[in-house]
Parts: sequence; C-alpha cells; structure tokens
Amino acid sequence: MEESLNVNKKYSMYSPLTLAYLGDSVFDLKIKDYLVSHHNMQVEKFHHRVSSIVCARNQASFMDNNMDFFTEEEIEIYNRGRNASVHTKAKNASMAEYKKATGFEAVIGYLHLCGSEERLSVLIEKILSEAGELIEEG
Repeated sequence: MEESLNVNKKYSMYSPLTLAYLGDSVFDLKIKDYLVSHHNMQVEKFHHRVSSIVCARNQASFMDNNMDFFTEEEIEIYNRGRNASVHTKAKNASMAEYKKATGFEAVIGYLHLCGSEERLSVLIEKILSEAGELIEEG
C-alpha cells in the first residue's frame, strides 16, 4: 500500500499538461474501444460518434455536472490541469471549456499512470451513461 502511495505521489508531481497529453489519448482509446466492442458501423460513423463524446465542450460539461463524483486527489489534479498555462485552444470550444477539458484529461492521464484501471473504468462508464444519445445517434 505504501508503495502505491509513493507511485501516486510521483505521478501527481508530473506536469499537468503531460498528464493531459496522455489522458487525451487514453480517453479517446477507451471511448473507441467501447463503441467498437458494442456497435458495428462504418469507420466514419465511429469517428463522428467518438469525436462528439471526447470533444472539449463535453468534457467541460461533464466536469461542471460531476465535481462531487471526484476524489479530493482527483480534484487537485483537475485544478492543476485546468489552471495550467495553455497556449492553444480547441476549435469548437471556449478557452474556459478548453481549460476544464485539460483538467479532465489530466485526471484521466493520472489515473492511467497510477494503474487505477478500476477507477478509470467507473469514470468512463459514468461518462458513457451521460453520453447515451451521442452513442446511439451520432
């Protein structure tokens, strides 16, 4: 248990933008994995549905509506990611939404690095349950 805490502490010290960089890929892959394993459709439709779920606007909205779902440690990582100095922004999101999405992705990256796959799965399931219409309609 103590070793696990040391690993978590190590990863919590990573740059929040590094965590977000990894979290962006992990989140995208988890959503793709879910859709491909539960649906059979053309690649273009997969791409459209995945993009509609993983976009910065939806990530920001998820955070706005679910802050009480996160642990104190996850909120600390989120805040560091949200407050990081970013020099770009998403095409279809405001800077505020982009910063919240960066915080969200930092949490995903952190959970992945820490090996918290069970917690990550719970988080992905919650996101997917809220994105139900995006999954079905695209």
